[in-house]
Amino acid sequence: MSYAELHCLSNFSFQRGASSARELFERARRHGYTALAITDECTLAGIVRAWQAAKDVGLPLIVGSEMQVEDGPKLVLLVESLAGYQALCRIVTAARRRAPKGEYRLLREDFDDGTDGLLALWIPDVAANTHEGNWLRELFPERLWIAVELHRGQDDSAKLARLQVFGASLRVPLVAAGDVHMHARGRRALQDVMTAIRHHVTVAEAGLRLFPNGERHLRPLVALSELYPPELLTESERIARRCTFDLGELRYQYPHELVPAGQTATSWLRELAESGLQWRWPDGVPKKARDLAEKELALIAELGYESYFLTVHDIVRYARSQHILCQGRGSAANSVVCYALGVTEIDPDRIGMLFERFVSRERDEPPDIDVDFEHERREEVIQYVFERYGRHRAALTAVASTYHGASAVRDVAKVLGLPPDQVDALAGCIGRWSDALPSIERLREQGFDTDSPVIRRVLALTAELVGFPRHLSQHPGGFVISEQPLHMLVPVENATMEGRTVVQWDKDDLDAVGLLKVDILALGMLTALRRCFDLVQQHHGKALTLATIPAEDPDTYDMICRADTIGVFQIESRAQMAMLPRLKPRNFYDLVIEVAIVRPGPIQGDMVHPYLRRRTGEEPVTYPSEALRKVFERTLGVPLFQEQVMELAVVAAGYTPGESDDLRRSMAAWKRHGGLEHHREKLTKGMLERGYSAEFAARIFEQIKGFGSYGFPESHAASFALLTYASCWLKQHYPATFTCALLNSQPMGFYSPDQLLQDVRRHNVEVRPVDVRYSDWDCTLEGSRRGDFVLRMGLRMVRGFNEDDARRIEQARVVQPFADVADLCERALLDARSRELLADADALRALAGHRHRARWAVAGVELRWPLLGAASQPRERQAALPLPTVGEDLQADYAALGTTLGRHPLALLRTQLRTRRCSSSKELLDIPSGRNIAAAGLVVGRQRPQTASGVTFVTLEDEHGMINVVVWRQLAERQRRPFLESRLLMVEGKLEAENGVRHLIARRLHDLTPLLSSLDVRSRDFR
Repeated sequence: MSYAELHCLSNFSFQRGASSARELFERARRHGYTALAITDECTLAGIVRAWQAAKDVGLPLIVGSEMQVEDGPKLVLLVESLAGYQALCRIVTAARRRAPKGEYRLLREDFDDGTDGLLALWIPDVAANTHEGNWLRELFPERLWIAVELHRGQDDSAKLARLQVFGASLRVPLVAAGDVHMHARGRRALQDVMTAIRHHVTVAEAGLRLFPNGERHLRPLVALSELYPPELLTESERIARRCTFDLGELRYQYPHELVPAGQTATSWLRELAESGLQWRWPDGVPKKARDLAEKELALIAELGYESYFLTVHDIVRYARSQHILCQGRGSAANSVVCYALGVTEIDPDRIGMLFERFVSRERDEPPDIDVDFEHERREEVIQYVFERYGRHRAALTAVASTYHGASAVRDVAKVLGLPPDQVDALAGCIGRWSDALPSIERLREQGFDTDSPVIRRVLALTAELVGFPRHLSQHPGGFVISEQPLHMLVPVENATMEGRTVVQWDKDDLDAVGLLKVDILALGMLTALRRCFDLVQQHHGKALTLATIPAEDPDTYDMICRADTIGVFQIESRAQMAMLPRLKPRNFYDLVIEVAIVRPGPIQGDMVHPYLRRRTGEEPVTYPSEALRKVFERTLGVPLFQEQVMELAVVAAGYTPGESDDLRRSMAAWKRHGGLEHHREKLTKGMLERGYSAEFAARIFEQIKGFGSYGFPESHAASFALLTYASCWLKQHYPATFTCALLNSQPMGFYSPDQLLQDVRRHNVEVRPVDVRYSDWDCTLEGSRRGDFVLRMGLRMVRGFNEDDARRIEQARVVQPFADVADLCERALLDARSRELLADADALRALAGHRHRARWAVAGVELRWPLLGAASQPRERQAALPLPTVGEDLQADYAALGTTLGRHPLALLRTQLRTRRCSSSKELLDIPSGRNIAAAGLVVGRQRPQTASGVTFVTLEDEHGMINVVVWRQLAERQRRPFLESRLLMVEGKLEAENGVRHLIARRLHDLTPLLSSLDVRSRDFR
C-alpha cells in the first residue's frame, strides 16, 4: 500500500499548524509516505523551508495551499506544473491584496484568469450542493477531486458513504486526505493552545473550536488502511505523481527598462562607469583603478549582472538628486565600479579587497549590495522604487517573526487561564534576552509553585512554541524587483504600513531560490552626517563629503585611541570603548577590524584575545600552513571575517566555491533553522586529508559556530568603518557642529541628548539654553566672542512641543522681536499647552524672568480674536514670586528637557553619597586596580551584547563623567530589581584597570533612586 498526504498545514499557517515542515517531512518519511503536500492557508510563506526540508529528507514536496472561497467552497489547490505555480501565486496575491494584513478574501472571480496546471481537492461541508460541484468541475476539468478526511469520528462511515454517492452523482473522483495539523499526536495540546490564541479565548472557553481528538497528525499507513478504501489511498499517490513542479524551476529576470534606447545593459553600464571614473579622478584615472574597473566590468558582463548594478545605481542616483546621503555596502559594493557609480564613497584602493571575493563566476550567485540611507528620508526612496517599477514588480521582503520566550509564555499562560499578574510575572522570569525557560529558583523567587500541574503545563507548552513563526512582518528595507510581475514568482500581500506591499518570503528564502534583493536600509548616522556637512558648509564655508574628508588624520586616531567616542558611529558602545585602548587603531584598516571584532561571532569563537596578543607582540603570528597565510595574513593568522571562513573552507578543506557559499548560507541561518552540523564531517575530513590536525579542524569549526548569524563580512566592516572615521573626524575637528547635527537627528544611537550635551560640554563647548528669542526648532550654532561656535538648544528639545508651533515662533520673530510673553503668544498663536511647555522649559526667562514668573505670565495670557485685534489688552501687574531653588530648577529641567545646563544632580547629592563611601568618576582615576570600592551614578544605559557570557555593561554618569560597570548574569538575576529598575544606582565591587580602561566589576547593587525624588532621568537600555 502507498499513500501521499495531500492536505497538510505547517506552522506557517499561523496559530493552526503545530509542527515545522522539517518535523513533518521526517515523520512522513518514517511512515513510508511517497510524497507530502504542504498546503498552508492562502500562503506560500513556508514553502521554501518545506522545499529545503524535502530535499534534505529525500521525500518529494507537493506545493499547495488551502483556501476558503468567500460564500463558496473550501479548496486545497495543488501545483502540477510551473504554470500552476504561477496561477496559485496570482490567486493568493489577489486574495491577500484585497484584505488587511494577516487576512484574505478569496472571490470566485479570482479564478477567471485560468487554473491551468492546478489540481483541486474539494472539501465539501454538509450543505455542499451540485451547483458548487458543477462550477468547480468546469473550473478544474479532469483536475478536481473530493477529499475524504476521516478522523475516527462517530459518523466516519456515514460521511464516507455520503461522499461516495455525492461524487458519483457529479462524476468527481474521491481521494483520501488527512487535514494534517501536526506531525505527531503529542502536539495536540499545543495545537489546542494555538487555536485558543487565534480565537482570543482560553482553552477552557474554546469549546467546539478545538478538534475532538488528536487524529489530525501524520498517521501510519496501517492506521490509514483501517479507515479508507484502498482505491482512495492509491488515488493520492496517482495525484502526487502528476505534481512534478519543483521550486528550482523558477527563473528570475532583472528589470530591463533602465537601459536607454540604442544601448545594451553592458554598454550602458560601461558608459556610466566611465563617466563615474572621470568624476572620481578628474585629474586622470590611475592605472590600477582603470585595470580593476576593466576586470570588474568584464566579470559582470560574463555573469550577466549588469542590470543588477544598473538597478542599484538608479536608486542611488535618485537619492543623490534629492540630497539624501547614502552609502553602499555588501559583497560587491566595495568595488571600483560601485565607487564610480556613486554607490559607495570608499575608495577600493584604501582597503585593497579583491572583487572576485564578492562576485564569483564559480559560486554562480548574484552580487549583494545593501544601501543605507538617511533614516528620516528613506521612505522617499522606498516610494520612488514602488513608483518606478510598480507594485506588481516591486515589493519588500518579509520577515517571519517568531515566538521568543517572553511572548510564548504570555500567550500560553493567558489561554491556560492564568490571571494577568501571573502572566506578567512569568514573562518577567524569562526576560528579554533568552528563549530558555526560567530556572526553578527564579520561579520560586517570584512566588510560583513549581510543582503545580498548571505551571508545569505552561512551561512545557512554552518550550514547544518558542521558535514557531508568529506572523509575517516586513523587512526594514529589503526590496525584490523583477522584470516579470512578482506574483509569477511569489505571492504578494499588504504590509501593515500603508503604501507598502511585501512578498511572502524572507531573505533566506529569496537567497535559496535565487531572487534579486536590494536592501534599502535606514541609518541614523547618515542623517547626522548630512546635517553636519550642511552646517560645516553654512558656518565654516567648507564643502565636505564622505569621500573628501581628509584621510588618516593623526588627531582623529588619537581621539579614537582615548575611547573619546560618545556619539560616533559603531565604536560608541561601552564594549567598543573598552576595546579601543587595547587595539589602538592607527589607520583605516585597523578601524575595519575594530568594527568587526567587537561582535558576538569573533567573541564567541574566541578570536579576540588571540588577535590582540598577536597585535601587541605577546604571542608570535603563526599560520597553520603557507597556503592559509594568504587567507589570514591581514588579520594576523586569526579568522575575523566571514569571507575568511569561506576562503579557509576552499583552501584547507577542499570545498568548491559553490560549497563554500553553502557554508556561508548555513552560517547565516543556523541560529534560526539549524543545518550547520552537516559541515562538521566534511570540513574535518577535508582538513585531515590535507595534513591539518584534528584539533585544528575542531577549533575552526567551533569558531565557525561562534560566527553563527553574527559573522561580519569584511565588505560591510569596511563600509561601516568609513562612516566611523567620518563621524570621528567631525567630532574631533567640529565638536559643536557634530553634536548639533546629532541632536537634530534624534532619536538615534546609544546616547541620549543629555549625554551628548554633557559630553560636548566636557570638550569645552559652550551650550546655550532654549530661548524663544533665538532658538529655532532645530538646535543651531551661534558665534561666540572667542571666535568659535557655541551650540544653541532648539525648541525640539522641549518634551512634547510641536514643530508647527516652533515654526510660527521663528516666522513671527523675523518680523520683529517679542516684547513680552503676551506678544509671543499672540503673534505665534500658541495655545495654553504650548505656553505651559515653554514656561516649564525656562524658554521664556528673557521675556518673563524665572520659571515661577513665566508660569504666572502664561497663565494670564488670553488670545484676542481677529475682530478685536485692534483693541488693547490690559497687562496684569507682575506678582512678587520667589526664585526657584536649585533643586526645583534641576527637577524642572529634567522633566521639561531631559537635561540640565545647571549643576549635575550628583553634585547636589555628593555629600549624601560620601556618607555611603561612594567615589566619583574623577576619583576612580587615582585608585589602583584591584581595590574594592563603591560608586554611584545616574543609569544612562544598559547594554547586553549577544555573547555567551551574558555580561551587561551598565553606564553610570556623575558630575565628572562616566563610570563603566560590569554586571555578570548571576548578579543580574539575583538582584534583578535594582539591576533593571534603578535610576540612581550604587555599585559595590572591584575596580579593574587595563590599558587605560577602567571597569567596576559589580559585586552588589543598591537602588538609590529615592534620593532623586521626582527627578525625571531616563536610560537607554539594551540598544
